[in-house]
Amino acid sequence: MNKPSQHPKRLIVGISGASGIVYGIRVLEALKTQDVEAHLVMTKAAEMTLAYETGMKAAQVRALADAAYSIADVGAAISSGSFRTLGMVVAPCSIRSMSEIAAGTTSNLLTRAADVTLKERRRLVLMVRETPLHSGHLRSMLALSDMGAIIAPPVPGFYAKPKTIDDLVDQTAGRVLDLFGLDTGKVKRWGEAD
Repeated sequence: MNKPSQHPKRLIVGISGASGIVYGIRVLEALKTQDVEAHLVMTKAAEMTLAYETGMKAAQVRALADAAYSIADVGAAISSGSFRTLGMVVAPCSIRSMSEIAAGTTSNLLTRAADVTLKERRRLVLMVRETPLHSGHLRSMLALSDMGAIIAPPVPGFYAKPKTIDDLVDQTAGRVLDLFGLDTGKVKRWGEAD
């Protein structure tokens, strides 16, 4: 009897153009400490936000991933359900990307990969980074939740007693990776000693 071939653990990381690009970067950095391949896709707006919010270049962010794909490459490995992954996180997730995913509109590789993640019943976590929200946004979030996505806005937990912005980002990114069964070692957990 043939054993099924062992395949690597993979996580797709999407980065859209919403403010908070540090969350996507921190997720990629945290995955470096895990036995998980990071497969990255960034929107053009994400590259613009990167320039506004950090001193990094897009090539530096891509270098944090095991594989990086062009936003226009809708034939990339991550666009197929036969490419096995743990799922996908979009960090941060813009309202535009969220809305496309909710509607099943796949105009680029990020939204296509998210749609495939949903259809394959894999975990899809969207770090929606917008406020305030109107009822259309909330309806899209409900539709996505009904489809199996997890809406995880990057809301800090102050019980961890953060001292720096990095502490806040580490806690939030770590809690998102918890949803995939990945422990970064940087999450301060309620009821557990430091």
